[in-house]
Amino acid sequence: MSSIKQTKIVIVGGGFGGVKAALELSSQKNCSVTLISDHVHFRYYPGLYHTATGGKRAGSQLQLDSLLKGRGVTFVRATVKSLDRENKVVVTEDGQSVSFDKVIFALGNITNYFGIKGLDEYSYGIKSIEEVERFKKHLHEQITSGGPDLNYVIVGGGPTGIELAGALPEYLRHIMKNHGIQDRTLTISVIEAVPKLLPRSPAKISEAVTKRLENLGITLLVNTAVQGQTADTLMAGDKPIKTQTVVWTAGVTNSPFFKTNNFKLTDRGKVEVDEHLQAEPDIYVIGDNANTMFSGMAQTALYDAEFIAENLTRELHGKTPKAYVPKKPISVIPVGPHWATVEWGKYAFAGFWGWFLHIFVDLVAFHDLESWPKASGQWMTAMSDSDEGICPTCAKE
Repeated sequence: MSSIKQTKIVIVGGGFGGVKAALELSSQKNCSVTLISDHVHFRYYPGLYHTATGGKRAGSQLQLDSLLKGRGVTFVRATVKSLDRENKVVVTEDGQSVSFDKVIFALGNITNYFGIKGLDEYSYGIKSIEEVERFKKHLHEQITSGGPDLNYVIVGGGPTGIELAGALPEYLRHIMKNHGIQDRTLTISVIEAVPKLLPRSPAKISEAVTKRLENLGITLLVNTAVQGQTADTLMAGDKPIKTQTVVWTAGVTNSPFFKTNNFKLTDRGKVEVDEHLQAEPDIYVIGDNANTMFSGMAQTALYDAEFIAENLTRELHGKTPKAYVPKKPISVIPVGPHWATVEWGKYAFAGFWGWFLHIFVDLVAFHDLESWPKASGQWMTAMSDSDEGICPTCAKE
C-alpha cells in the first residue's frame, strides 16, 4: 500500500498572517504545516494601546500553543536567520534546519527610529507586552515619585499614536486617584511630522480626530519634526521640550531578514511579489512584508493568509491558482472613551457609533483565530481593566 507524499509547508512568523495561514492550511490532509516564531505568544496589536493604559495583558496576547492546539500544526520556537533556496531549507539562529516544499514569510515590521539620536535609548514603545509593561511601570513610578510636573509626548499622529493619546488622560487620572494624588499637572502632546493627523485618512476624519483630541486636552504639534532626545529633553521643530516620557509610534520598517537574504525589495524596503504573492518559486511573502496596496494593516495580513491558503490548496489539488486582488480594510480607530473613527469603503464617520462598531470589530478579529466561544471569552477579557503585576494599589480596582 503506497502512502501519499505530504507537501511540507513552513510558515515563518507568528503574527496575524502567519497564524491565520497555519490555521487555514492545517485542515489539508495532504500537507504538513510547521509554524516558526520567535515568540510563544501571538500579539494582538490593536489591543496593545489598551493594555498600555490599564487593560489586561490577555487582551493583547494569546498563547500560540493554545491557538494551534489540536490543529496538527508543528510549532517551532526559533528565530529564522537564513534561507537556503537551493536545498529548500530555512535555518534558525540556534542551528535548526527546517526543510520545505513551500515557505510563507509573514515576519511583520520592526521599529524604525530613522536614525534620530537618542530615541532608541530614551523613548518608550508599545509594540510588545514587554514594552508596554516597561512603559506602565515608568508611568506609575513617575506619578508617585513627587517629582516635576508630568509632560508626556507621543510622537506619531497615525492610528497607534492617536489611540494612545485618546486613552492616556483617563488612565493617568486613574493612577492619581488610586494613589490619592490630586495636585499634579499633566500635559500630553502629540507630534506629527506632516501637516495633519492620520495623513492617509480623509480630511473630515483627520479634522474630527483633531477636534476630539483638543477636547480631551491634548496639545497637537503638526508639521513638526523630531531631531533628537536626551534623558529629559526632546528636540522637536528646533525647540526643546522638557519631558521624561516620549512614546515613539512614528515609524516602522520591514524585517531585516529580507535584505540580509537578498530578496528583491522596493525603495520602501517591501518585498516584490507577483500576482500570487510569490517572491520566487515556492517562496511566498504576505502581510506587512509584501509590496501590496494595503500592506501594514492586520486585516490585510489576515486577508493575505486566507488568499495564500486557498491558492496553495488549489495547487495541491491540481487547480490553477487565483490572482491576488487587493482589498481595502475597514479602519476603526478609538480615540478616548466611547468615541472612534470608522472608514468603511466609501463611508467615513466618527463618534459614539464608531465606538460601538469598534467593540464588535475586536470580537470578529478574535474569531478570525479562534472558535466563537473562545473568541467571546478573549473579547470579554480584552474589554476589562487591570494593572496586573505593575502596581498592587491599582490592581485592587
